[in-house]
Amino acid sequence: MSDSELPPPPPQQPEPAQPDQSNQSAPPPQTPQPAPAPAAAAERVGEAAAPINQAPQPVYGESNTRQPFVDLRDEVGKVVVGQEGVLSGLIAALLVRGHVLLEGVPGVAKTLLAKSMAASLSIDFTRLQFTPDLMPSDVIGQMIYEQGKGEFSFRHGPVFTNLLLADEINRTPPKTQAAMLEVMEERQVSTGGETRPLPDPFIVVATQNPVEYDGTYPLPEAQLDRFLFKLQVGYPSADQELEVLRRHDRGMDPHAVKQSGVRQVATAEHLALARAEVHAMNVDERVLAYMVALTRATRESPSLSLGVSPRGAAALMHASKAWAWLAGRQFVTPDEVKAVVKPTFRHRVQMRAELDFEGVTADAVLDGILATVPAPT
Repeated sequence: MSDSELPPPPPQQPEPAQPDQSNQSAPPPQTPQPAPAPAAAAERVGEAAAPINQAPQPVYGESNTRQPFVDLRDEVGKVVVGQEGVLSGLIAALLVRGHVLLEGVPGVAKTLLAKSMAASLSIDFTRLQFTPDLMPSDVIGQMIYEQGKGEFSFRHGPVFTNLLLADEINRTPPKTQAAMLEVMEERQVSTGGETRPLPDPFIVVATQNPVEYDGTYPLPEAQLDRFLFKLQVGYPSADQELEVLRRHDRGMDPHAVKQSGVRQVATAEHLALARAEVHAMNVDERVLAYMVALTRATRESPSLSLGVSPRGAAALMHASKAWAWLAGRQFVTPDEVKAVVKPTFRHRVQMRAELDFEGVTADAVLDGILATVPAPT
């Protein structure tokens, strides 16, 4: 890694001047002040976490470790107008080794978001278009016979990358989708009697269209449960859509991301340092209990036929840590938990058939659970 890719060093603090000890008596000893408790620090901040459809705002200032990911948001903004919350969700998932399912109608920049984020990271990127005739070997790789050598060798599939864009993942049949289960959970491929680990980092960003069902296959619950987030990519505002047209009028080509001036501002080393900081974040026992209460409430809700599993509860904890870190906090508060509940749980719950028929959404049920489960104070 070159020096230009390193994060900026912290500013050097001038050394304090040494007082003249010749004619001065020793100062009286200072009584040490206890460090503020996390609850007191939270009261000082006095700011709720941004919901997932908004980018979290720093409350403690930017650290050197966090700065590359702040710069990453700026770089993606060169080609994607709006969608700051979705981008922050993608970054949060990257920080905790989570996969993301992007759901939205065609033309709202789902694929462009993933491509531009990959262009801002110094990691390998592969785009795989899922189709009805895609086979498992087209995804994970296969053993081939090399006649010149007289032996079999393994040809790596597109999953051997750092960021895999699984475009229109619900267009491939269950047989091929099942090949993704081991890839997404264990981050490895088992074939030919041998297990091959995937590169680190590895994240799957999948896209799907929520309004088109012809020629599609619903993702099985086991696969949905392996996504950290299901992020809904909506339409831009009127001002944002006007800016999109201005950029196209100036000649911007959305298929040539790097030609739009997107730079690589974060490396695998930056990501490793950030992940270590996120992992080390403190979560109070009361906040953990709040996460468990929310999880168990989904299992007891009369509106749901399937609640969130323990894996989902763990995903909520990791997502809350990442969201708090992106906001510059030093610990997790209930506000971060509330901010990420819906994108973490919405694809892990199943509506009762009669309510689904009436148009009741999972988000509406989760809103009710958030309103009834008391948060710690």
